[in-house]
Amino acid sequence: MTSVLAAFLGGCSGATATALGTLPALAARRIDARTQDTMFGFGAGVMLAASAFSLALPGIEEARRQGQGPWSAGALVGVAILLGAAALVLLERVLPHEHFIKGPEGHASQRLKRAWLFVIAICLHNLPEGLAIGVGFGPGLAHGTALATGISVQDLPEGLVVAIALMAVGYGRAWSVMVGMLSGVVEPVGALIGAGVVIGYPLLLPVGLGFAAGAMLFVVSHEIIPESHRHGHEHFATGGLMVGFVLMMLLDTAFG
Repeated sequence: MTSVLAAFLGGCSGATATALGTLPALAARRIDARTQDTMFGFGAGVMLAASAFSLALPGIEEARRQGQGPWSAGALVGVAILLGAAALVLLERVLPHEHFIKGPEGHASQRLKRAWLFVIAICLHNLPEGLAIGVGFGPGLAHGTALATGISVQDLPEGLVVAIALMAVGYGRAWSVMVGMLSGVVEPVGALIGAGVVIGYPLLLPVGLGFAAGAMLFVVSHEIIPESHRHGHEHFATGGLMVGFVLMMLLDTAFG
C-alpha cells in the first residue's frame, strides 16, 4: 500500500468516526455541560500528545537523520511549529466563520448565513488533524497509524458535540447531524495534501511534521481548551485531557 493511499485511508477513518459520532444526536436532545467539557478535554489531550510524540519529536529525529545538528534540528522544527500556528491565524482572519463561544470572525463574515459560518469554523478545526495524519505517513515514518487511530478515537465524541452544539443554537436535528457528518470530510483532503507534500519533497518532512504540530497546538489552545472551561467544569475537562494524552501516548508507543 502506497503512503498516499495509506494517508487517505487514515483520513477517511477520521471522517467515518466523526460521522458515526453524530448518530446519537438523532435521539439525544442534549449533552450536559460537564460531559461535553470532558469530551472537549479528551480531544485536547489526544491532540497535545499527537503534536509532541507523533509530530514534533519525529520531526526532530528526521532532521537529525538528514544531517542537521541537535540545535539546528530543533530550531527547524520549532520554526515550522510557529509557521503552522501562524497559518491557522491567517486562515481565521481571512475566512469568515463563527465560533460557538466568540461569535463571528474573519473577513466579511456578515455576508454569509450563520449556518455556513459554523461549517467553515468546523473545517478550520479539522484541517490540522488531516494534515497531521498525512505527514505521519511520510517516508520512513511509523506514526501515521497511531495518529489516524488516536484522531479517529477523539473524532467520535467530537462529532456528537458538534451536532448537539448546532442543535443548541437553533438548527434542526437532521441538518445538525448532516453538518456534523460532513465536517469530517476535510480530514482525508488534508491527509492527501500533507502526504503529497512530504512524499513529493522528502526534505520537507521535518518541516511538514512541525507545521502540522503547530496547527494542532493552535487549535487546542485557541479553541478546545477555552471551550472546555467556559462552564466551570475545569477539573473534568482537565481529567479528560489527561486521559486523552495518555491514550495517545500509548497508541504512539504501540504503533510507532
